[in-house]
Amino acid sequence: MPDRRLPLYWATGLVGLAGGFLASKVGWPLPWMVGSLLAIILVRCLSPWQLSEIPNGRKCGQWIIGVGIGLHFTPLVIEQVASHFVLIFFGALLTTVSSIVGVWLLRRSGEDRPTAFFASMPGGSGEMVNLGARNGAVLSQVAAAQSLRVLAVVLSVPALFKLLLGDGPTLHHSGTVSWPWLALITPLALLSALLWQRLRQPNPWLFGPLLVTAVVSLISDQQLSLPDGASQIGQWLIGSGLACHFNRAFFRRAPAFLGRTLVATALSMGIAATAAWGMASLTGLDVRSLTLGMMPGGIAEMSLTAETLQLSVPLVTALQVMRLLFVLFLAEPLFRVWQRSGD
Repeated sequence: MPDRRLPLYWATGLVGLAGGFLASKVGWPLPWMVGSLLAIILVRCLSPWQLSEIPNGRKCGQWIIGVGIGLHFTPLVIEQVASHFVLIFFGALLTTVSSIVGVWLLRRSGEDRPTAFFASMPGGSGEMVNLGARNGAVLSQVAAAQSLRVLAVVLSVPALFKLLLGDGPTLHHSGTVSWPWLALITPLALLSALLWQRLRQPNPWLFGPLLVTAVVSLISDQQLSLPDGASQIGQWLIGSGLACHFNRAFFRRAPAFLGRTLVATALSMGIAATAAWGMASLTGLDVRSLTLGMMPGGIAEMSLTAETLQLSVPLVTALQVMRLLFVLFLAEPLFRVWQRSGD
């Protein structure tokens, strides 16, 4: 039983570590994220302990992962990704358009237009809640749908990849740990996150560090990587933070709404996987990287999965970022056109 004299988030961290350790021992994909996520959700749902989020823990995890993702962006890799820009553009567009399935399902169950629309868009939870607030959506349902979508993708995609596709051909990022370079990059990444946050840009603690690290990595043209254990710490912090959005009340609230959200997520994942298979057949690119890049999950989580499975992290990240840009810039104008149409 956690010591009541200590803040409850200490117990959150310990439960998350225990879950991550157990998941790593049984060989679960992305173990330190998925294990900590499941362990904390189980404690919050099956016991009276409502474990609280580690202060700034998820931000710190995103900062670490943002640096790790950015280190994959070498000139050679960027050249390869840029040569497939048209494919990335249309792949991300297709992923965005597939969210219409979710809108249709929620409208069929009686949800109002704003709630159905912004609950189904595959963007960040915070950004979709803000857009929904400006357009009259039920914010609790928008937040619930966005959180559940990311949870479903994080829990299912790594396991399905390992089960159905195996390890497949490995796309190595053979980086070395350079402490002088990391001593330069990590504080710059922190400052960029704070600046991105001050400018009220989306997902600042991931995008800020990612952009700065990618620029430094491209300029230096060195194969760099984070030290052993850094990625696992990032996974643990992100998984622990995400888990604190779920408890018994969450799953009891509007179960039909949550069920339709899960169905819509599954259909979107199926559409993404089918489209990725078709694109891989036409281009010869790795079908696993394309599939992961088109999944309707969070950028940090999907990029982490790519790194853990040793896939093309820049390709996955490019697809995910392009999709987020589509959603952020097109969702609200398209919704207002839909509202004016009266259909």
